[in-house]
Amino acid sequence: MRILLTNDDGIDAEGLAALERIARTLSDGLGSSSAKRDSPNEIWICAPQEEQSGKGRGITLTEPLRVNRLGDKRFAVTGTPTDCVVLAVNDLMPDKPDLVLSGVNRGHNVGEDCSYSGTVAGALQGMAFGIRSIALSQSLERFHDEVTAHWETSEAYAPPIISRLLGQSWEPGVIMNLNFPARPPQAVTEVEVTVQGFRQAGEMHAVKRTDLRGRDYYWMSFRGSKQDHAPGTDLRAMDDGKISVTPLHIDLTHRPSVHDLKGLLGGAPPKGLAE
Repeated sequence: MRILLTNDDGIDAEGLAALERIARTLSDGLGSSSAKRDSPNEIWICAPQEEQSGKGRGITLTEPLRVNRLGDKRFAVTGTPTDCVVLAVNDLMPDKPDLVLSGVNRGHNVGEDCSYSGTVAGALQGMAFGIRSIALSQSLERFHDEVTAHWETSEAYAPPIISRLLGQSWEPGVIMNLNFPARPPQAVTEVEVTVQGFRQAGEMHAVKRTDLRGRDYYWMSFRGSKQDHAPGTDLRAMDDGKISVTPLHIDLTHRPSVHDLKGLLGGAPPKGLAE
């Protein structure tokens, strides 16, 4: 099985090293020939040179991209996770990968995080190429540099979960979003298939500060207030110490509104709109 790894924390991130170890333990379950089935997985890594957290599905259009070859099948790109997957699939790899794994992110990607997340974006770009793709994130007790993530939890549970997922067919246009709780492996209670949750309004805010020349600047941040999240959501799963598996897709259409709007705006354009 040929696997492409990417992330948004950067080429030197601990989570990417954990992801490589995860990828090397996966069995070949994609219907390869028997000769290939007994051989080790072929691992390719193409990740951002620097951290790209929160860049979502951003692509680099206004400046050139630089690619640094760091070793056999290992590349760092001066761009976003989406840039990395596009370059890897179209230019750097001799053949299309069978699987794209994005992560393991330092911090969970649940709720609204999914729309901001470069980790999820890397998987979405793999999906756009028709490749089965999975995003992986490791939750933290607190988001501070001194907090050590429980990478051992992701490494313990990701391989069997991914193997089971690969043994099933997926709907076209779907990625799997895996989030592991901020607990050691022995404290994880269960795996739950979840839906995307939503936090209360006002969680994201800007912190205003002043530099040494008296000029204001801002840091974007989350308040991190304690909330009671709905059962069955990815947010609640993290609260309860469960592994969350959420199938996501990129179709943003709100279909009930389409039905309602057809009665209001369908047919010939109203007079005045084109004047």
